[in-house]
Amino acid sequence: MTLVDQLALARIIHILGVVLWIGGVAFVTTVLLVSLRQIHDGEERVSLFEQLEGRFAFQARIVTLFTGLSGFYMLHLLNGWERYHLFQFWWIHLMTLVWVIFSVVLFLLEPLFLHRWFREQAKRDSDRTFRRIHRMHRILLTISLLAVAGAVGGSHGLTFP
Repeated sequence: MTLVDQLALARIIHILGVVLWIGGVAFVTTVLLVSLRQIHDGEERVSLFEQLEGRFAFQARIVTLFTGLSGFYMLHLLNGWERYHLFQFWWIHLMTLVWVIFSVVLFLLEPLFLHRWFREQAKRDSDRTFRRIHRMHRILLTISLLAVAGAVGGSHGLTFP
Protein backbone atom coordinates (compact mmCIF):
# COMPACT_ATOMS: atom_id res chain seq x y z
CA MET A 1 0.00 0.00 0.00
CA THR A 2 1.45 3.36 -1.02
CA LEU A 3 1.83 6.32 1.32
CA VAL A 4 -1.01 8.08 -0.50
CA ASP A 5 -3.26 5.03 0.00
CA GLN A 6 -2.33 4.79 3.69
CA LEU A 7 -3.10 8.49 4.18
CA ALA A 8 -6.41 8.17 2.34
CA LEU A 9 -7.45 5.17 4.44
CA ALA A 10 -6.40 6.88 7.69
CA ARG A 11 -8.29 10.03 6.66
CA ILE A 12 -11.43 8.01 5.86
CA ILE A 13 -11.31 6.30 9.26
CA HIS A 14 -10.60 9.64 10.96
CA ILE A 15 -13.45 11.53 9.31
CA LEU A 16 -15.97 8.73 9.79
CA GLY A 17 -14.93 8.63 13.44
CA VAL A 18 -15.37 12.38 13.85
CA VAL A 19 -18.80 12.26 12.19
CA LEU A 20 -20.03 9.48 14.48
CA TRP A 21 -18.40 10.89 17.62
CA ILE A 22 -19.10 14.62 17.35
CA GLY A 23 -22.41 13.96 15.62
CA GLY A 24 -23.37 11.84 18.61
CA VAL A 25 -22.27 14.58 20.99
CA ALA A 26 -24.41 17.04 19.01
CA PHE A 27 -27.42 14.72 19.26
CA VAL A 28 -26.97 14.22 23.01
CA THR A 29 -26.52 17.98 23.52
CA THR A 30 -29.19 19.41 21.26
CA VAL A 31 -31.86 16.69 21.30
CA LEU A 32 -31.50 14.16 24.11
CA LEU A 33 -30.68 16.47 27.02
CA VAL A 34 -33.21 19.07 25.90
CA SER A 35 -35.91 16.38 25.67
CA LEU A 36 -35.01 14.83 29.01
CA ARG A 37 -35.33 18.16 30.79
CA GLN A 38 -39.04 18.05 29.89
CA ILE A 39 -39.55 14.86 31.93
CA HIS A 40 -40.63 15.94 35.41
CA ASP A 41 -40.08 12.64 37.21
CA GLY A 42 -36.40 12.83 38.21
CA GLU A 43 -35.92 9.07 38.56
CA GLU A 44 -37.49 8.40 35.15
CA ARG A 45 -35.28 11.13 33.61
CA VAL A 46 -32.11 9.69 35.13
CA SER A 47 -33.00 6.15 34.13
CA LEU A 48 -33.72 7.09 30.52
CA PHE A 49 -30.58 9.22 30.29
CA GLU A 50 -28.38 6.43 31.62
CA GLN A 51 -29.95 3.91 29.26
CA LEU A 52 -29.56 6.04 26.13
CA GLU A 53 -26.30 7.79 26.96
CA GLY A 54 -24.78 4.50 28.09
CA ARG A 55 -25.28 3.04 24.65
CA PHE A 56 -23.69 6.11 23.08
CA ALA A 57 -20.79 6.04 25.56
CA PHE A 58 -19.86 2.55 24.35
CA GLN A 59 -19.92 3.73 20.72
CA ALA A 60 -18.05 6.92 21.63
CA ARG A 61 -15.23 4.97 23.31
CA ILE A 62 -14.64 2.85 20.23
CA VAL A 63 -14.96 5.72 17.77
CA THR A 64 -12.83 8.08 19.87
CA LEU A 65 -10.11 5.44 20.03
CA PHE A 66 -10.09 4.93 16.25
CA THR A 67 -10.26 8.68 15.62
CA GLY A 68 -7.23 9.32 17.82
CA LEU A 69 -5.24 6.42 16.40
CA SER A 70 -5.96 7.44 12.81
CA GLY A 71 -5.10 11.08 13.54
CA PHE A 72 -1.78 10.22 15.13
CA TYR A 73 -1.10 7.73 12.34
CA MET A 74 -1.58 10.49 9.76
CA LEU A 75 0.83 12.73 11.69
CA HIS A 76 3.31 9.85 11.74
CA LEU A 77 2.96 9.16 8.00
CA LEU A 78 3.41 12.86 7.20
CA ASN A 79 6.16 13.28 9.80
CA GLY A 80 3.98 16.18 10.89
CA TRP A 81 4.87 16.34 14.57
CA GLU A 82 6.52 19.75 14.10
CA ARG A 83 3.06 21.15 13.34
CA TYR A 84 2.50 21.20 17.09
CA HIS A 85 5.13 23.96 17.20
CA LEU A 86 3.50 26.18 14.57
CA PHE A 87 0.58 28.51 15.34
CA GLN A 88 -0.88 28.14 11.84
CA PHE A 89 -1.77 24.57 12.84
CA TRP A 90 -3.75 25.69 15.91
CA TRP A 91 -6.54 23.36 14.83
CA ILE A 92 -4.31 20.31 15.38
CA HIS A 93 -3.75 21.49 18.94
CA LEU A 94 -7.50 21.96 19.39
CA MET A 95 -8.32 18.57 17.84
CA THR A 96 -5.82 16.93 20.15
CA LEU A 97 -7.19 18.79 23.17
CA VAL A 98 -10.76 17.72 22.33
CA TRP A 99 -9.60 14.13 21.88
CA VAL A 100 -7.71 14.16 25.19
CA ILE A 101 -10.68 15.66 27.08
CA PHE A 102 -13.14 13.11 25.70
CA SER A 103 -10.71 10.21 26.16
CA VAL A 104 -10.09 11.12 29.79
CA VAL A 105 -13.82 11.48 30.43
CA LEU A 106 -14.84 8.31 28.56
CA PHE A 107 -12.04 5.99 29.64
CA LEU A 108 -11.14 7.27 33.12
CA LEU A 109 -13.51 9.72 34.78
CA GLU A 110 -16.81 8.21 33.75
CA PRO A 111 -16.06 4.63 34.77
CA LEU A 112 -14.16 5.61 37.92
CA PHE A 113 -16.49 8.18 39.44
CA LEU A 114 -18.59 10.35 37.10
CA HIS A 115 -21.34 7.78 36.74
CA ARG A 116 -21.67 7.45 40.50
CA TRP A 117 -21.40 11.24 41.01
CA PHE A 118 -24.14 11.83 38.45
CA ARG A 119 -26.48 9.37 40.18
CA GLU A 120 -25.88 10.96 43.59
CA GLN A 121 -26.33 14.51 42.31
CA ALA A 122 -29.43 13.62 40.33
CA LYS A 123 -31.04 12.09 43.43
CA ARG A 124 -30.46 15.35 45.32
CA ASP A 125 -31.51 17.77 42.60
CA SER A 126 -32.29 16.32 39.18
CA ASP A 127 -33.04 19.68 37.54
CA ARG A 128 -29.77 21.26 38.65
CA THR A 129 -27.77 18.16 37.69
CA PHE A 130 -29.24 18.08 34.18
CA ARG A 131 -28.62 21.83 33.76
CA ARG A 132 -24.97 21.28 34.69
CA ILE A 133 -24.59 18.32 32.36
CA HIS A 134 -26.28 20.20 29.55
CA ARG A 135 -24.00 23.22 30.06
CA MET A 136 -20.93 20.98 30.02
CA HIS A 137 -22.11 19.25 26.85
CA ARG A 138 -22.73 22.62 25.15
CA ILE A 139 -19.20 23.74 26.01
CA LEU A 140 -17.68 20.49 24.75
CA LEU A 141 -19.79 20.56 21.58
CA THR A 142 -18.77 24.16 20.86
CA ILE A 143 -15.07 23.37 21.29
CA SER A 144 -15.48 20.23 19.18
CA LEU A 145 -17.19 22.11 16.35
CA LEU A 146 -14.47 24.78 16.42
CA ALA A 147 -11.90 21.99 16.08
CA VAL A 148 -13.81 20.45 13.15
CA ALA A 149 -14.19 23.83 11.41
CA GLY A 150 -10.52 24.66 12.01
CA ALA A 151 -9.40 21.27 10.73
CA VAL A 152 -11.47 21.48 7.56
CA GLY A 153 -10.31 25.02 6.85
CA GLY A 154 -6.71 24.45 7.90
CA SER A 155 -6.30 21.21 5.97
CA HIS A 156 -7.54 23.01 2.85
CA GLY A 157 -5.15 25.93 3.16
CA LEU A 158 -7.18 28.49 5.13
CA THR A 159 -4.85 30.57 7.25
CA PHE A 160 -5.36 33.49 9.53
CA PRO A 161 -3.03 36.51 9.40
